[in-house]
Amino acid sequence: MAAAKQSTLKRAKNPMPPFVREALDGEGLMPAYEARPPYQRNDYLGWISRAKLEATRHKRLRQMLDELRGGTAYMNMAWSPGKRPQG
Repeated sequence: MAAAKQSTLKRAKNPMPPFVREALDGEGLMPAYEARPPYQRNDYLGWISRAKLEATRHKRLRQMLDELRGGTAYMNMAWSPGKRPQG
């Protein structure tokens, strides 16, 4: 049995809210989410969760889902899966 990889996150790990998990599962994007580096997954969750308004949380969730679906963006910035940092 392989040992679990230790996280290299420097910030506290943000928990995944149930509505985010449901959206990822419902749209078949959990594999795309899990393929992102840990810092991106953590940043997305914190960014969505910190929104004060429900409408803002929904907008941020939609942006994350769209970026995962497209595979070439992260927080409205160009991103290439071949050039991601380790960790």
